[in-house]
This record gives sequence, structure tokens and C-alpha cells, in this order.
Amino acid sequence: MSVLPRICRGSRAGCKILPIAGDTPATTNAFTLIELLVVIAIIIILAGLVLSTIGYVQRKAARSRAETEIASMSAAIESYKADNAIYPRPQPTPNTTTDTLDPKTMGDPTTANYKTASLVLYRALSGDTNLDRAVNATDQNFKIDGTTLSPPLTQLPQVYFTFKPNQLSPTDQTQTPVEFIRDPFGNSYGYSTAYQYDIDQGINPTHGYNPTFDLLSTDGGTTTNDVAGWIKNW
Repeated sequence: MSVLPRICRGSRAGCKILPIAGDTPATTNAFTLIELLVVIAIIIILAGLVLSTIGYVQRKAARSRAETEIASMSAAIESYKADNAIYPRPQPTPNTTTDTLDPKTMGDPTTANYKTASLVLYRALSGDTNLDRAVNATDQNFKIDGTTLSPPLTQLPQVYFTFKPNQLSPTDQTQTPVEFIRDPFGNSYGYSTAYQYDIDQGINPTHGYNPTFDLLSTDGGTTTNDVAGWIKNW
């Protein structure tokens, strides 16, 4: 049995216990490997929780913004209809833009169908028919589908909605032409009059969802299987 040094007997104040032979600073003061692994695991778990929370908040904010933008554009579309007796829709019909975009079968907002249809809506609401981000005399020469208007308008096109830079692609205001109306997920908004086209043909509507117009964001989805998560006006 080991005997405490004389200075430590009785546990007097100031007593100093000498280390047992074989003890080293590494074995008496440092973390063990298991403890370090546990700490690292906890940090990784916490980081994952923070990142997932940030992602959820950002996506929720994007959806909320899309809902607000769709409501605002829908109101502008109604104003356009009040002045022109028709919703934004290239004439004559059937057209190859808004009438042919069927959201029931076309769910990929990165396609040309979505982009060209959204440009029809952009021209109609912004008055910028030549897509240079400004309304000027040049815009009197084009229809909302971009074709030449003859004779031209005698005054500047009516502006029904002012788009912010982050609502258009490219988002850089110095770049022209405008390529499409951009949703918060970076894709084109969808604008369709396919349902209205079926009504005009006197047939039971099988295309589109809304008798007036369909305006939607696919929420980042790219197929019609994602329709339940779309942000839309119907």
C-alpha cells in the first residue's frame, strides 16, 4: 500500500498530492478520442438543424412572395381586360403562345412554351412591347406577341403593372431583351389561355384549369406531378 508523503498526512491546508508514477499530462488533462468524436457529432447535428431551418424559412418566404406577385399580376390582368374587353391573348386565335400552353400537361417552367407565354403577359402589362425594359415610342409598333402592329398606336401603350428587376430575367437591368417573368424560384411564371381557347371552339374544355386565365408558379417543380405544390390563381 502506498504511503502519502509526510507533507500530505492529515490533509493539512496546502497539501499537494504527487502524481502516481506513470501519469502524464496527456492522460490526466486531455479529452479522450471518444469525447472529441461526440463533440464533433453534436456540432454536425446542430449545423444540420440550422441549415434545414434556414432552407425552410427561405422557401416559405419564396412561396409567400409568389402568392403576392400572382395576386398583383392578376389584378393588373383584370384592369387590362376592363380596358380591352379581353384578357391578354394574342389575336387572332388560336395563337401559338398562351393558347397552346396547357398547364395540365406542361409542367416544366424552363421550356420555351412557358417563357414565350410569359412574355405575352409582360408586354401586355408593362407596355414594353420591344422588351428593352422601357416604354417609349418604339413600343407603339408592336403587338403583345412581339409581331409588328400596323398601323402603329398613336400613343404610348398603357402600363398596368410595373415589374421590379428581380421579377424579370435577366435580373440585371442593363441586360436586354427581357427573357421571361421570373418567379422567386428562378423559373418562368406560367400564363395560359388554353381553357378559353376550348370554350371559343365550342368544345368541352380539356385544357387548362381556369375559364379566364391560368397564372402560376411551379414552386421549383418541373413536372405536372408537382401540381399540388404549385402557387396559382385557381
